[in-house]
Amino acid sequence: MNRSNIYKTATYVTAVSVAEKFFGFVYRIVLSRTLGPEGMGIYQTALSVFAVLATAAASGIPLTVSRLITKYRAKNAPNAQHSVVTAALLCAVGFSVPVFCLLFFGHSLFDFLFTDERCMSVLLILLPSLTFNSVYSVLRGAMWGNKKFLPYCAIDLAEELCMIGAGVLLVTHMTDVFDGARRVALAIVLSYLLSFALAAAYFLIKGGKLKDPRGQLRPLLRSALPLTGMRTSNALVSTLISLLLPARLIAAGMNASESMREIGTAMGMSMPVLGIPATLIGSLALVLVPELAENYYRGEHGKLRANIEKALKATLLIVCLLVPVLFGLGVDIGILLFGNRKSGEIIRNCCILLLPMGLSMITTGILNSLGYEKKTFLYYFAGAAVTLLCVWFLPQFCGIYAVVIGMGASACVTAALNLRLIAKTGKEKVRYKKYMLLATASMAPAALFAVLLRNTLAALLPSLPAALLCGAVVLAAEVLFLLVLGLARTNWLKLLTGHS
Repeated sequence: MNRSNIYKTATYVTAVSVAEKFFGFVYRIVLSRTLGPEGMGIYQTALSVFAVLATAAASGIPLTVSRLITKYRAKNAPNAQHSVVTAALLCAVGFSVPVFCLLFFGHSLFDFLFTDERCMSVLLILLPSLTFNSVYSVLRGAMWGNKKFLPYCAIDLAEELCMIGAGVLLVTHMTDVFDGARRVALAIVLSYLLSFALAAAYFLIKGGKLKDPRGQLRPLLRSALPLTGMRTSNALVSTLISLLLPARLIAAGMNASESMREIGTAMGMSMPVLGIPATLIGSLALVLVPELAENYYRGEHGKLRANIEKALKATLLIVCLLVPVLFGLGVDIGILLFGNRKSGEIIRNCCILLLPMGLSMITTGILNSLGYEKKTFLYYFAGAAVTLLCVWFLPQFCGIYAVVIGMGASACVTAALNLRLIAKTGKEKVRYKKYMLLATASMAPAALFAVLLRNTLAALLPSLPAALLCGAVVLAAEVLFLLVLGLARTNWLKLLTGHS
């Protein structure tokens, strides 16, 4: 992939990914207003446990399959590529089916996981989709490794739309919030079944084959297990936080109802908004990871350095464009979307944490594509320890902000360690520090401009038009500011459309 095609493909992938996340974001708003805090609490708690199982079943496989396929494609070894896919399918099914059987038929042994027995009922509805999702993860990794990004994104979008359509249709007929939570879980099962069917059909139509997997099981597991372990640990830490945080908030003086409302506000409302940059950064990583792996295996160190620099700079550009908007309009976003001022205050006060979070995300993807899964696994644990310490000690001082600060501190640790490793292992020096300093500095005047403009427009216009106009003007002004600073270039628009 040349430079033009990388940007063009990243644009297509980002457009589809943004559409998918936008629909999902609207769906979350609908669910929050339909199920209410109690229904969302039941659903989210069950989903957090299911997320651990899904992560353990196949989370490390897509990247590993992608990287190995890229490796064997560079060596012109098609049979080895088919063997990798077969080995991955065996691993995914070999884990997900026994886990399903154990939990579905022996769920009484695991009732201790939930303080509310209704959560187990929702989890049992979700369980059949574990195998569907695991198999799809393997086929998705094959598409990724072969640079078939558009089918990958189209299937993901179809899955999201199926979940939203089924979920909205089902919850309109719910009898109570518990019934609504169960119906939302059923919508997830239907969406995973669809993505599994579409991916399997695409795999067969495009000539996918199953070959003897024995020669690929060991390299697959050696690479996938550390990555799966890291992501499973991430899911476990998230689940642990969801169990630990209420207790620490209660210890800090809240009652049980207040603690659940605070958690719902931060994790169910504020964090999805703060996760918007992750959608754009994830799209960039999706395109660049197989490219980086190919550069690495072919020994193209100059191209590898250039692509790493592009990934880091694009991440910084995304963050410095969005942080001023979120800082200026955070409160308005919370009120307009969720009818909750506190969620908007969290968005405004914590949006600067998007900088370390973005860098942590992209650098982890870079290192995993180069085969440093074990290192990123260890780095993740260092960051997770910081998060847990914040959740344990800070609620008495800053309430629900403890968990957001913990996530930001964790990202700072992992980003610093990742960047240090990239600097140590690269054959050519990766240059990004000057760009990072300038990009970070550019956010301060832009954020101040956003606040002043928002206050001015709020006095002249109703809330929604004022917020939309302010956001558009701030983004346009920030783009011009970045052009003046040399952090963005006008010829990038041509690259995005595939023109030289």
